[in-house]
Amino acid sequence: MGQISLVDIVYIYNILYLVKILPKPIAFEWDKGNINKNLKKHNVTDKEAEEVFGNKPLRIFEDIKHSGEEQRFVAYGKTDSKRSLVMVFTLRKEKIRVISARNQSKKERREYEKQIKTNTKV
Repeated sequence: MGQISLVDIVYIYNILYLVKILPKPIAFEWDKGNINKNLKKHNVTDKEAEEVFGNKPLRIFEDIKHSGEEQRFVAYGKTDSKRSLVMVFTLRKEKIRVISARNQSKKERREYEKQIKTNTKV
């Protein structure tokens, strides 16, 4: 048996992390005061934001820098129409609460694509 690479370790961690943090089935909670905020600010519909969580590959990282009163996460993923988005979200009462949804920057898209190419198991 060969050595396990760092890429494999990150992949395994990401899968275990997804299983651990995402509610089953995936459900969403939308703040009524911010219901169209992402549409107005970033031209991302709530439907597109939800699609990201149902599509692969999905990369989720803990957002330690912005986790103050509540734990926050960042997700890189694609909509059904292959639009690459960044999602910032938290979990409340076993539901995903999207804080922000926007297009990936060039740097984020390169990193996301690099992770996909490096690990084709997803």
